[in-house]
Amino acid sequence: MIYKYDGIGEKCPLPLINMRLLLKKMHVGDECIISINDVGSLNDIPKLLDKQGYQHSKKNLGNGTVEIRISI
Repeated sequence: MIYKYDGIGEKCPLPLINMRLLLKKMHVGDECIISINDVGSLNDIPKLLDKQGYQHSKKNLGNGTVEIRISI
């Protein structure tokens, strides 16, 4: 299953909290795609994903917006 979350315009910690809620729902083989543009979230979310061992990739969408794909 693919989960999507649009956090554009939301300030930290809201995108981080919502991402964590989605990660709890995910199972092996699922993917989560989040779009964010808050500077705090752009720093905090990848750090948390690295710390917890999630595989993820970032893609710059322009205008300060980044898409992060998380796989389990």
